[in-house]
Amino acid sequence: METAAQDSFARLLSIIRRLRSPGGCAWDREQSPTTLRSGLVEEAWEAVSAIDTGDEANLREELCDLYLLVTMIAWMHEERSSFTVADVLEGIAGKLVRRHPHVFGDAKPGSVPGILAQWDRIKRDERGNDVPPSALDGIPGSLPPLERSAALQKRAAKVGFDWPAADPVWDKLAEETRELREAAASGDARRVEEELGDLLFTVVNLARFLKADPALALNRTNGKFARRFRAIEQRLAARGITPAEAGLEAMDEVWNQLRDEERNASK
Repeated sequence: METAAQDSFARLLSIIRRLRSPGGCAWDREQSPTTLRSGLVEEAWEAVSAIDTGDEANLREELCDLYLLVTMIAWMHEERSSFTVADVLEGIAGKLVRRHPHVFGDAKPGSVPGILAQWDRIKRDERGNDVPPSALDGIPGSLPPLERSAALQKRAAKVGFDWPAADPVWDKLAEETRELREAAASGDARRVEEELGDLLFTVVNLARFLKADPALALNRTNGKFARRFRAIEQRLAARGITPAEAGLEAMDEVWNQLRDEERNASK
């Protein structure tokens, strides 16, 4: 099994090298880490969707796409001599060994919270500074806003800047909702944007207390909306009408039918 994986990765890398060579594919040769950036995010989310739906065949396909993009980006850097594909592989292998001394060393296994604390301690030691300039260091500004919000809050919570329980967050959610309503009534677009941001930030905070990933939750709801709306289109088409012709009331009726059908099917 190990040899098969090694051979398969070697074949993938050789194909990428051929595609990027002077006699390879013109499109692949034009790509760069920057041009592949959005594709990397998109393929990661498609893999997440496959996991959520339990579609293993689709997950296999999406992981193929992820392996391709990650390996191609690493090879692009090897081409420019900044680092090699081997550097990337050795880097993660070395990191995993260092940060799991309870598996590869003499440390006792301990509890999951203890293992996570150990991981953070080793990570700080690797940086060569036990007290970083900011607890928020290392969170990239290029993260999508929802993911960055969750990362900022999680990091701040680790050093004690956090609500003591979920109840005050619920109260804060009601407060921010009220302030957003007031801003909307004022007609001040800048104020609306600010209050909406505060409300979304609080929702992300609440998600953390509920032990739910806000990005994954929203992604699942996006999928549910898309699935139901397409079903609305199909059912209306069977009646010989378009959504615009049917109107909101008819579409809402079909939506509720679909919702009830999904709930009954899950019982």
